[in-house]
Amino acid sequence: MAEKNESTAEKKGAVQFLKEVRAELNKVSWPTKKELASYTGVVGLTVVAVCALIWVCDTAFAKLFRIILG
Repeated sequence: MAEKNESTAEKKGAVQFLKEVRAELNKVSWPTKKELASYTGVVGLTVVAVCALIWVCDTAFAKLFRIILG
C-alpha cells in the first residue's frame, strides 16, 4: 500500500512540476522572427570569424615551429 501512495505522490509531484514549468515559460519574452533571424546571423558571423582567427593562428604557429625546429 505504501508503494501505491509513493507512486501517486510522485505522479502528482511531476504534474505539479510540469504545470510550474509551463507557467514560467509563459512569462518568457520570446524574440520575434525578425529578431531571431538577426541573432542567428550574428552568431553565424561570429562563428565564422572565430574559426578564421583560429585557422590563421594555427597556420602561423605551424610555420613558426617549422622554422624553429627545422
